[in-house]
Amino acid sequence: MKDLTTPISEEDIASLQVGDTVTISGYILCGRDAVLPKVIKMIEEGRAGELGADIKGQVIFHTAVSPAGVGPTSSNKLEIESSIAPLSAAGIKLHLGKGALHEETIAALDTYNSVYAVIPPVTALLGKKTTEQKVLAFPELGMEALHLIKVDKYPAIIGAAHGRSIYE
Repeated sequence: MKDLTTPISEEDIASLQVGDTVTISGYILCGRDAVLPKVIKMIEEGRAGELGADIKGQVIFHTAVSPAGVGPTSSNKLEIESSIAPLSAAGIKLHLGKGALHEETIAALDTYNSVYAVIPPVTALLGKKTTEQKVLAFPELGMEALHLIKVDKYPAIIGAAHGRSIYE
């Protein structure tokens, strides 16, 4: 088990291998299909600083944040998977969700020294490990807005790293 704390360093990512189990602690971003295209647009427009958190070395959890808690959504949805390469290029180091990714996405992760980790859909467990939450951007999207949450030892398994996938 490897313990990761945000922001995550280049060296930490370089040391991870497919199948490694990790825990993630610190502040992480949460967003899914409704908000990620908006975040990408802000990055492309040079307005990432307006998001309310530095994205370099950050984790993005593919989830909505609701009163029921957080749980992973499918990372291979078009709007989510298509955000992985540009978010990695902008400094996101770890993408957290569920499901298999396409080969092109796995290659993009490798290009930007980023990884993808799968997290089991266990909302009750994750709720106890989420200690703070706030909306950073796009509040009109409700639970699908861009959130920043503080987590304590979220469990995950590295699902794609260095051009390889756990789903091969």
